[in-house]
Amino acid sequence: MSASRFFHLQKLAKSALSNRRAISAGLNLTNRALRVENGLLAPVSRSIRCFSTEAAQEKTGYHSIIRDSEKAVGDSDKHEFQAETRMLLDIVARSLYSDKEVFVRELISNASDALEKFRYTIHTAGEGEKNFADADRSLEIHIGTNKQDRVLSIQDTGIGMTKEELIANLGTIARSGSKHFMEQIKEKGASADNAQNIIGQFGVGFYSAFMVADRVDVYTRSSKVGSPGYKWSSDGSGNFEIQEAENVQIGSKITIHLKADCREFADEDRIREVIRKYSNFVGSPIFLNGKQANQIQPIWLMEPKDVSQDQHNEFYRFVGNTFDTPRYTLHYKTDVPLSIRALLYFPEGKPGLFEMSRDADVGVALYTRKVLIQSKTENLLPKWLRFVKGVVDSEDIPLNLSRELLQNSALIRKLRTVLTNRVLRFLHDRAVKDPENYDKFYKDYGLFLKEGIVTSQETQEKEEISKLLRFETSKEDGKKVSLPEYCNRQQDGQKDIYYLAAPNRTLAEASPYYESLKKKGFEVLFCYEAYDELVLMQLGQFLGKNLVSVEKEMRRSDKSDDSSEQQIEGSLLKTQIDELVPWIKQKLTGMVTSVKTTNKLDAHPCVVTVEEMAAARHFIKTQSHNMSEEHRYALLQPQLEINPKHPIITKLHKLTTSDPELAELLAKQLFSNAMVGAGLVEDPRMLLTSMNDLLEKVLDKH
Repeated sequence: MSASRFFHLQKLAKSALSNRRAISAGLNLTNRALRVENGLLAPVSRSIRCFSTEAAQEKTGYHSIIRDSEKAVGDSDKHEFQAETRMLLDIVARSLYSDKEVFVRELISNASDALEKFRYTIHTAGEGEKNFADADRSLEIHIGTNKQDRVLSIQDTGIGMTKEELIANLGTIARSGSKHFMEQIKEKGASADNAQNIIGQFGVGFYSAFMVADRVDVYTRSSKVGSPGYKWSSDGSGNFEIQEAENVQIGSKITIHLKADCREFADEDRIREVIRKYSNFVGSPIFLNGKQANQIQPIWLMEPKDVSQDQHNEFYRFVGNTFDTPRYTLHYKTDVPLSIRALLYFPEGKPGLFEMSRDADVGVALYTRKVLIQSKTENLLPKWLRFVKGVVDSEDIPLNLSRELLQNSALIRKLRTVLTNRVLRFLHDRAVKDPENYDKFYKDYGLFLKEGIVTSQETQEKEEISKLLRFETSKEDGKKVSLPEYCNRQQDGQKDIYYLAAPNRTLAEASPYYESLKKKGFEVLFCYEAYDELVLMQLGQFLGKNLVSVEKEMRRSDKSDDSSEQQIEGSLLKTQIDELVPWIKQKLTGMVTSVKTTNKLDAHPCVVTVEEMAAARHFIKTQSHNMSEEHRYALLQPQLEINPKHPIITKLHKLTTSDPELAELLAKQLFSNAMVGAGLVEDPRMLLTSMNDLLEKVLDKH
């Protein structure tokens, strides 16, 4: 009977469902036609009964094709698995996968492959379509659970298998029917565009069922016209049997007889949870005990303009396991240099304490052709972007056999670089086009960007991240600027970018280190967070300009600082300086490495400088607790710079001869005050004793 005649009879059968008289007439007409053509009454009668059942199912919202009516007939052929199968099967079924539940994902993926193969074959068959039975059938995956009997069934309406294909595909470990199918397409020189949803690669996924099964039965019938049904059965011990079977629907059905300790996989709620986790976006509908289980669309594969905000909100809550809405949405696709389909979300809410920790996982899931590979992929985005949630789907990623772990390869590093750069470009774009909302984002998530600068090993990546940083400056109170903005308005002759760490603006503007730059009119970045100066120190350069702390600028030698070159009114004479400097150094032995004068100060008597102030402050806060004072000074090697025109310094010179004891107390107190001002004192309360001694000495004459 021709395929067109067969489809015509089916349409008659469908239209006959309206009333009993019509159904009866349709059956009589069909029966007469089938008796004439090859005696195929039974298949079409079953088809009509199936359509009647489907009509009832549509009314109740229930739809299942699982009948459990298959029956093996005749003698069975016994075969052995190839390639040292017993040992290899043990590895595949018991050691390859980290979690037993992934067998559900693997079998659904195989079922999806079977559907895609049939869809592709019909699409490219042309006139050859008549060689396939029931070519216009619905392509679906059905799963049934039977907890009482410990049975799980997974059935598809895909391409099915012949006896030879059963032996080839299920008899040889690591043989992939999907891979062989793709190779045939390439050999024919045909386009594989319509077969791109076929995900099978390794041919081992089917055997994952033996992690949980005492026995696995496969009922299958090829889509080719006239193909009989077969039953494949094995207990995973190294042998399998094949025999013909009756009442087998086109496609494949896998019946898993579960081990006693794997009864959970016969529970409907447990299987629904696994589907939601791994296979929610498989292209064909998945029905679990008659109800569709995969409801959410894989919107990352859609055109961005076709996705509504409501769809984004729903999908974000699904992949992020959260209840808020996305602040930003990055939805893009590219085929160069890698095939990538990405949908990334930036949370609206502030990060939680766990997200702030570097132990938190990156929140991006990796898919390959809509099947989950890893829900939280460690190497897909750098750790500092762990607050980003979403999905990345790529056909180019190299996987290991279990599809669970990414191989550490140059391709993975390339994918990471491409995604990171795309995220950075997106944030740059948001900062320019919507600065108000970007400032809110930066307030909540700026810490992650700074972490990226500290942890990244790529100089170019650091510079791109640094463009997203924002700081207040000495120029305008309350307004934050970016590093590119700072550079664009630098004064002529200013070669470096200056920054100053202080708890707040008041202390920053009153800092002795800021005085000389303020006189020159140079703009200075104010770093109010303790880690900001570490970030800028780690960055080092921006657009070819050095990032220099104001303390380091103070320490730099400058000809104008040499008091011997010029005499300032009210300042100590050179001879007096030559007397005072060695005297101070002698009294501060063990505390300072050197004492010098500076003309960079006006309102302050002295300052302390060290080679790297940011690193020194970090050291004092984190590592100097159990260290002696002498050891601490030896590591810091502070340099005391005095202002020879300040009244305290001039009076100190006089006291060195008139009251040496008071002069020594005063010199030590000046040094201690300077250390506090530099943030190099672990606990300022330690200064109270020496300060009281000084006050007591001063008040002796009163």
